[in-house]
Amino acid sequence: MPMGSSSAILMAVIAACALVGLLFLIASARRLRGRRFGACAFHGLSSLVFVLAAVALALIGFDLLTYDRLTREQPALRANFARAAEQQFNATLTYPSGEVQGYVLRGDEWQIDARVLKWRGIANVLSFDTAYRLERISGRYSDVERERTASRTVYALHPPERVDAWALLRTWHDYLPWADALYGSATYVPMADGAAYEVTVSQSGLVARPLNDAARLAVGGWH
Repeated sequence: MPMGSSSAILMAVIAACALVGLLFLIASARRLRGRRFGACAFHGLSSLVFVLAAVALALIGFDLLTYDRLTREQPALRANFARAAEQQFNATLTYPSGEVQGYVLRGDEWQIDARVLKWRGIANVLSFDTAYRLERISGRYSDVERERTASRTVYALHPPERVDAWALLRTWHDYLPWADALYGSATYVPMADGAAYEVTVSQSGLVARPLNDAARLAVGGWH
């Protein structure tokens, strides 16, 4: 799993919150039968708090599980390019899982973006390793004026989530000391007919390396 043993810990915390909520609900029902309305309200409210906590943790946790665990530099994808027209390329992305995706990119260069989450303190104790998620791929023009006026191509590499853990952690970062850093990382290199690149990700972010002569020539002649 993306977060290793932390996923099991997270599930245990969610289950514990749900169980405590259920126990408070049972206690509330008993107080209601005994016409102890004050105690009934207290236990009912406590039950609601723990159930909502379980639901919130589940939603945030499931979103975090879409991030890949990162303990060392590792391959994120391989990208192959074939020229389709002037400043237009067919890009084929192959992931370590074997999944293949294809896109049409316009421009002279291609860029890939990712989100990176780094943890510290109690989160590290719970095995929350640095995690990343590839977010988008886009074509870009080396000429600034073309970048401003020409047709742009950009694609999401991950569907939007109902609950965005990244946005929540960023909003409440000052109150969550175990979230060490949340930052975006991007890398871009030139496109060329027949070029192949490997994109790896490390603690410092994304790196794109040429895999064949076409890619090395494109990078070598890059202005």
